[in-house]
Formats: sequence, structure tokens, C-alpha cells
Amino acid sequence: MTKAKKKPTILITNDDGITAPGIKNLVEAVKELGKIVVVAPDKAQSGMGHAITIGQPLRMTKMDMFGDIEAWQTSGTPVDCVKLAVDKILHGKPDLCLSGINHGANHSINVIYSGTMSAAMEASIESIPSIGFSLLDYSYEADFAPARHFVKKIVASLLKQKKLDKHLLLNVNIPSSPLELIKGVKICRQAYAKYEEDFEERKDPHGKKYYWLTGEFINFDKGKDTDVWALEHNYVSVVPVQFDLTNYKLKSQLEKNWKV
Repeated sequence: MTKAKKKPTILITNDDGITAPGIKNLVEAVKELGKIVVVAPDKAQSGMGHAITIGQPLRMTKMDMFGDIEAWQTSGTPVDCVKLAVDKILHGKPDLCLSGINHGANHSINVIYSGTMSAAMEASIESIPSIGFSLLDYSYEADFAPARHFVKKIVASLLKQKKLDKHLLLNVNIPSSPLELIKGVKICRQAYAKYEEDFEERKDPHGKKYYWLTGEFINFDKGKDTDVWALEHNYVSVVPVQFDLTNYKLKSQLEKNWKV
């Protein structure tokens, strides 16, 4: 008699908070693929990057939000959520960590600032294969059906592999388009694109100055192999990411030419 294969444990987190529609849709997309455990912030943490909580207590509360799926909300950052999940909830490492589905793009330079991707990166640092998912729609009323479709396909495909790289880290962005208009999935590189920022000076009702961050997103990269290009042409972009920030080309040049 063949022994039933054990279902993989999948940790789910995000940066938009545990009540965000995106995380509900992520759970819905993969709940049949493994044993799901949700650990997410109790409030929105967008733009937190790889921040961790130091010098303040962290609190966890068990939630009943996803049927029979174990779920916890924490007072910490997305990265805190991954750390707490591994140490205090799972008491070990899950087989896979999924972060998202983020409300809004995390392509190009956004990967540096993104709480969604930082949670996934923390899992990768902890030798847990991980994926961050984002939908190019900031609205809480966004249609997540196409995103659910591609999330399930991507995760199912990875889980079929015999052995995943323990540091696997993917940044997946999904166009805000009807499913029938999305052309497929493209493996991409991160575009050189960023925000040209400005701080508008304003005054509050008491006449005191404050500043509001504004900016325009500009793509300086004309390549047709980038995440920005893929998304503009209605493809799902998949960028393999790493936490090793060493510039190996420059390292080699310095070793040969730099005398100190």
C-alpha cells in the first residue's frame, strides 16, 4: 500500500495587513496545495522594507478569519511575522513562504522598499523557498481572480519539483487585466526604473508646515527582458531575486586595479 504523501506546510504573510483582500485571495488560491498557516501584521505595513522591531514588545493574537486555517495577527512588521512564525508558531521551517497578494506594483526599484518582498526575502535568508506576489491594482475592490489563477499555477508548478533551492526567491507581479488578456508568464530581470521624488510643502489647519511625498515613476530601461516591459505588455513578470547584494563585477575590477 502506497503511503500518502505529506502535504507541504505553506506560510502566508503580507504587508497590507491580515484583513486585506489580497491575503484572503492568496489563501484561497493555494489552500488545496498544502497545510496553510497565516501570520500577518495587524495593520498595513507598506513600504516598511526589511524593518524589524527592536526595543518594543511584539504581540500575537490568534484569529478566526480563514475557516479552519490557522491564522495569527502580530503587532510587528512583515519581517517580524516571518521570524515569529518560524520560532513561535511553526517551531521550525515551513516548506514554502508566500507573501501578498500585494495591492500595487512591486516591480523594479519597488523591491527595495516593499514589505511584501522583504517578508519573502527574510524567509529566503532563513533557507525557506519563497515568493512575493503583487497585483498592479491599488484598489481594495480590485479583481483578484486572474491573480489567483496565476498564483495557483506558479505555486503548484514549484511544488511539483523534486527539490527547491532553499534560497529560492521570486518576485511575481501580475497585470491588472482580465484573465483572457494576460498573455502568459515571463522570466525577467529587474528594470532600472525608479521614482523621481519631491516633497510638497503644505500647511496644517494650525498653519504649521508639513511635507507630503510625491513623485513620478520613470522607466530608464528600454530592455524587452525587464519586469516593467513584461507588465506593460500584459505578461506576468517573474524576477529571481537574491539577498546577496555584492557587485561581483566591480569586486573583480577592484581586486585587479585598486591599490590602497
